Amino acid sequence: MRYMVALQQHTLVGSTFRMLAWMITLVLPAMASADPLDHIRVSDDRTHFVHAESAERFIVWGVNYDHDRAGRLLDEYWIDEWPTVVEDFGEMKALGVNCVRIHLQLGMFLDAPDTPNAAALAQLEKLVQLSEDEGLYLDVTGLACYHKKNIPTWYDKLNEQDRWKAQAVFWEAIARTCKDSPAIFCYDLMNEPILPGKEPESEWLAGELAGKYFVQRLALELKDRTREQVAEEWVNTMVDAIRKHDQRHLITVGIIPWVFVFGGGKPDFHGPSVGQRLDFVAVHFYPKKGEVGKALTALKAYNLGKPIVIEEMFPLSCGEEELIEFVRKSSDIADGWISFYWGAPAAQLRAAKPPTLAEAITASWLDKFQQMSGDTKAGQLLTAE
Repeated sequence: MRYMVALQQHTLVGSTFRMLAWMITLVLPAMASADPLDHIRVSDDRTHFVHAESAERFIVWGVNYDHDRAGRLLDEYWIDEWPTVVEDFGEMKALGVNCVRIHLQLGMFLDAPDTPNAAALAQLEKLVQLSEDEGLYLDVTGLACYHKKNIPTWYDKLNEQDRWKAQAVFWEAIARTCKDSPAIFCYDLMNEPILPGKEPESEWLAGELAGKYFVQRLALELKDRTREQVAEEWVNTMVDAIRKHDQRHLITVGIIPWVFVFGGGKPDFHGPSVGQRLDFVAVHFYPKKGEVGKALTALKAYNLGKPIVIEEMFPLSCGEEELIEFVRKSSDIADGWISFYWGAPAAQLRAAKPPTLAEAITASWLDKFQQMSGDTKAGQLLTAE
């Protein structure tokens, strides 16, 4: 996620068109409705996803809907500009996706370490209903601290134990709100958490890019623990918080594939111990030009007897055709792929006078991504060509 902000360009969007789309959804709700969603679960043999009732295979084909073209995060504008969100969900549905990954900031959902924000939870409930209406599943990623301006002053003053307690309060509130909805595909505990090294750290956040912090430390020091012990304790704390209220929906952690980045090692969060209570593996891959084979080899290190979702991907460091090759050749072990959508379809991006390089790249990729969506319909597997 930390790589993607560099592609964004600020663009004004006409309010008239958005208001028209909002009016249509009010006046013609029956036309906008989709078939009822079925809960998604892991198959009995633990190898892939299926619809809970029919046991029909489910392949994730989605987009990260984290911020708009101006860089604003979803939970910063979703109350005041709800018609924009409604329109965007319609556009994502038209793109051919079946899953939308949203990123929720802790500071927008907690008024105090033990006090959830009622307005934010009400808006989340509204978003979940919209997802049901559109027939789109949600990958709910939490505990985000992407914008420092939204981090409460009390949060960074907490010690590790109290910080984890506040994070657990966040997840309890989210799980209470979402527990009954079939639109919830999964809870992603945190985007790209990292673990302390041998030397103590002083900052909870890392990986700043264009004013956003997509990487967050779980602890500032090991304190006579191994990295694996820190990760396992944290995962168990967050899973316990969710399972107090929601026994059904899937849980994962979206990670940087350090096996790919460093060319070796072992998975920190999805190994036998730490990942025991996680339902599937979620990894973020941005293959480099000429290194698709290396990315595929690294991906195999995460083939741990659970479904795998490539939760982030984009032709950032390679071309479209190489990313498509990566998707198709990873289909023998992957069960889902999630790219990005920032509130503008390809046609709108091309209408810019003239479109920026980022807009042109994004528009072209959205076209390719939409074409590939047909391969995942009705549970069909992507196949290498």
